[in-house]
Amino acid sequence: MNGARRASIILVACMAGAALMGCVSMGGTEGARPRTEEMSFDQLAQTDFNRTVTIAMRDNLDSLSRLLEKLYRRNPAEWRKTGAISLEAAVQQGRQAIQTGQAPAELASLHDVEILAVALDPAYRGDRVGAFIFGMANMIIGAHGGKTRFYVSDALDAQYVYNAARNVEVAAWLLASRRDAAGQPLLLANEMSSVAANLSFEREFGQLVGRLDLVANLLDENLRRVGINYMQGLLFFNFLPVR
Repeated sequence: MNGARRASIILVACMAGAALMGCVSMGGTEGARPRTEEMSFDQLAQTDFNRTVTIAMRDNLDSLSRLLEKLYRRNPAEWRKTGAISLEAAVQQGRQAIQTGQAPAELASLHDVEILAVALDPAYRGDRVGAFIFGMANMIIGAHGGKTRFYVSDALDAQYVYNAARNVEVAAWLLASRRDAAGQPLLLANEMSSVAANLSFEREFGQLVGRLDLVANLLDENLRRVGINYMQGLLFFNFLPVR
């Protein structure tokens, strides 16, 4: 893919991302400002597209981290099941589990959607918040080939990333609708009442879905443009630059 066309794809990605973040900032959601990343040696092995997907993954993990803390705050009984001395310690423990890919001991034999299913099972007695967020992270990372940073040699499947976006939608719906035997929500999340309105969970899930859909679309476009550029080169007999 030539530089101009590759730049046009990244521009579309940036514009879409800016639109998403603009909607978020209007709602006052934390983490709405764009962030840069320090230059590192490994970036030499990344294309513009690799950088776009890497940043999208970074922001997805940030969203999951915020959801972890929000859910623990709304459901303090869950973080106390971890044995942590404080909510902050429980959040750090959950983040560490995501970074290392180490599932809770009772879920060690399960992966991605299997962990999500258990976390939303009324019969589960473990830390439901930790299991839910770890399952989400494991599912999203799995859809990206098990990686969180991406390089020239990496090949991602757009269908898997698209499926991950749909799974996030399903997980958000189940989180809002699942009840225990007494008819109470398994986990408290969004709140709409005469005295309070808290839709910050919905916004975080919306950002996750938006970024995943954007990456899935860009993956398809990236492959399509490679073929089109090759055919254009043959059609117009373009010479390659030598200096």
